[in-house]
Amino acid sequence: MFYYLLKYVVLGPVLRLVFRPRIEGLEHVPASGAAIIAGNHLSFSDHFLMPAILKRRITFLAKAEYFTGPGLKGRLTAFFFRSAGQIPVDRSGKEAGQAAVREGLKVLGRGELLGIYPEGTRSHDGRLYKGKVGVAVMALKAGAPVVPCAMIGTFEAQPPGKVVPRIRPITIRFGEPLDFSRYAGMENEKTVLRAATDEIMYAILALSGQEYVDEYAADVKERQAAAKGARERRFPRAPLS
Repeated sequence: MFYYLLKYVVLGPVLRLVFRPRIEGLEHVPASGAAIIAGNHLSFSDHFLMPAILKRRITFLAKAEYFTGPGLKGRLTAFFFRSAGQIPVDRSGKEAGQAAVREGLKVLGRGELLGIYPEGTRSHDGRLYKGKVGVAVMALKAGAPVVPCAMIGTFEAQPPGKVVPRIRPITIRFGEPLDFSRYAGMENEKTVLRAATDEIMYAILALSGQEYVDEYAADVKERQAAAKGARERRFPRAPLS
């Protein structure tokens, strides 16, 4: 109930007013039945813009940190994300990927739309990064089509670290559904999962026009953070007088 209140009364109208989204290819989203919407992830706003423009309800897999914040603010944030159709997924440890797959398959098993960002995290520089194979596992196990989606302009509107988004138009572009039925029963084959995932990422790339990086975004972020830490240890800032 609260999901539709957010969509049609509270949040949806505001998002449409602020971002003035241009929607392309909406006819590619199935009107019924299980399907995966796989998109690039450029901004915190992505979580809310897609539900605001889709006719059907969509459930996203979101990082557990959004649901575990301390105090009243943390509880309100968790309530908001759950009400907006987000499912918490712990991204740490060896079981993280399996937990995400289990939760995603529950959504697809109910014949609903599942939203997922195959990169696994927001792009820190606006480029498109290598996709993780969980999206392919779910598509093959559920026998669900994958609709590629490109968010265009959200990085410029709300880049990482910016709380209040800039007022600017964006485009949300959907591509033709990808059918992976030819891989039925092969969800445990690593080469198949990699091939299917790469097909999804290249479809997103064709829609978004981003620069592609054949590395995981999390690995690049970790490497850059380590390099920054090393520089700061080597050249520490002088204390303020």
